[in-house]
Amino acid sequence: MDKPQITVALPSFNQGKFIEQALASLDNQEVNLEIFVVDGGSTDNTLSVLEKWQPKLAGLRSHRDDGQAAAINEAIARGSAPFVCWLNSDDWLLPGCFRLLLEALRANPNSPAAYGRAWNIQEKNGKCTEVWVEPFNEKRLAKRCIISQPATLIRRSAWESIKGVNPDLHMAMDYDLWWRLYKNFGDLVMVDEILAVNREHNATKTNTKRALHYKEAMQVVNKYYGKIPIKWWLYQPYSVWYKTLLNKL
Repeated sequence: MDKPQITVALPSFNQGKFIEQALASLDNQEVNLEIFVVDGGSTDNTLSVLEKWQPKLAGLRSHRDDGQAAAINEAIARGSAPFVCWLNSDDWLLPGCFRLLLEALRANPNSPAAYGRAWNIQEKNGKCTEVWVEPFNEKRLAKRCIISQPATLIRRSAWESIKGVNPDLHMAMDYDLWWRLYKNFGDLVMVDEILAVNREHNATKTNTKRALHYKEAMQVVNKYYGKIPIKWWLYQPYSVWYKTLLNKL
């Protein structure tokens, strides 16, 4: 059997209603994967779903852990493939996602990571919009996260050099990662294709902890850009308080 090309970390906690779609989307890719599921001790039907998929997994564990970032680092450290990523258990990939990302990285050997476009689907009403993704630019990255995490692929060498995601962050770990990859290795490369789907539902951390998400993101911008663009202050009331109110309706 050919060696795996990509190590995939799949962090999970009580996402039994969604995780099968995530796993099926990985199984539908055109490249060899090693998938490590790191479950935080789910009490719903997650483990019964995972039991069916266990023959296709490179590793599975389920117990209380130190949070999503630490779990992602743990899973990727267990693998050996030259490219790495993580897929949250409530998101999924579109066919051809990894093939296109691998092609982009092979065509751009100096880029530490590649990313594509993504859909955002609201679970409660099925509304589908495109996630705001742009070609890589430092000034634009300072104003918003222009990279959609599910549609990304990273070189293991770059990941290990910067020691993966920051386990001290719980909301903006991906935003922090893009900045560190850029500062250490240069621009990330964009694939102008829709590659993944981000599922938005009431239980996501983005919806339930908006204030913390905004706080961490602003700290990340200040740390790596040296200042916080005024856009963050102008949009904070809408992005935190107003959207929190809408989510409760």
